[in-house]
Amino acid sequence: MTRRSRTAPAGKNQSHQRHGHGKAHCLKILKQLSAYLDEELSREVCEEIRKHLGACPNCEEFIESLKQTITLCRHHPVRPLSPTAKARLRRQILEVAASL
Repeated sequence: MTRRSRTAPAGKNQSHQRHGHGKAHCLKILKQLSAYLDEELSREVCEEIRKHLGACPNCEEFIESLKQTITLCRHHPVRPLSPTAKARLRRQILEVAASL
């Protein structure tokens, strides 16, 4: 029986370090993904995000899931929300955004 190494293959860690892979950098990228998908960011920021996504499988998987969610929402009929539901939803979004 052979033991498996827990280290990443040669070159993989170097790629992650080169593109700033790390929890803090991933969170920074994730906070910008909505604006990135809506093409609201500068060319330089978009390039930074693309480089990160190419080197970070977790963030790349997240953005693919986000794209699918957006597509599903755009093709699903929308029922109007009551004023109470709108206020509750807005409050919850702001709470989550404040906790990031």
